[in-house]
Amino acid sequence: MKKFIIYIFIISSLLSCKNDPSFLTKIEGKQLPITEGIKSKQEIEDFIKPFKESVDKEMNTILSYTPHNLVRTDGELESSLGNLMADLCYLKGNAIFNSRTGKNIDFAMFNYGGIRAGITQGNITTQNAFNLMPFENSLVVLELSSKKIEELVYYLITENKAHPLSKQFNLVITKDGYNLKINNKPFDKNKTYFVLTSDYLQTGGDNMNFFKNSISSYNLDYKIRNTIIDYFKENDTIKVTLDGRFMKEK
Repeated sequence: MKKFIIYIFIISSLLSCKNDPSFLTKIEGKQLPITEGIKSKQEIEDFIKPFKESVDKEMNTILSYTPHNLVRTDGELESSLGNLMADLCYLKGNAIFNSRTGKNIDFAMFNYGGIRAGITQGNITTQNAFNLMPFENSLVVLELSSKKIEELVYYLITENKAHPLSKQFNLVITKDGYNLKINNKPFDKNKTYFVLTSDYLQTGGDNMNFFKNSISSYNLDYKIRNTIIDYFKENDTIKVTLDGRFMKEK
């Protein structure tokens, strides 16, 4: 076992019998290496055991099934796992947003780096959902101006990565620039768009500064991990395709 150093700080103070304020007078540190020679306490292990067994059971619960490996690297500008994540978040998030506002989300976008693990062919468990999304990020809907959408497109083209985008967003990089359709309609510079993303990206995470200072914002109070778990529970088999939602013109 690697040695870890525990620093124990001993703080000495002088107190008078007249309730005078205490003062810090000395700080000392002592190194206590943790080695193989240190034995575990059986009573502690017995106390932890039922909690560990409960967690293990929950993590190993089968939620769904995938006939193919789901990864973030199987496409140039889109991926099976990115498409899945964006689409399921859109589906679950839009139901909440619509029920609260009567409006619909235009599309969903997340970050490539937010996908932390793939899902191998076979049963999908709760553990897979935690590995995929280990963070406590929640879904938010941001109303963006057309100028912000143009900044978003520029970011995607410059980054040249398979950032998760929902199927409502279709971007083709051409020799002369780009063609963008949202909900099968040409991008309209005279309107605003409701975009689903995470509260982390809302603050400009991963340099997505176009999400900052939105016209309006709506926190759905729905953690992305819970969204993923709920979707897997509701769908027996997960099938994903690469459909060209973000691509370069050939």
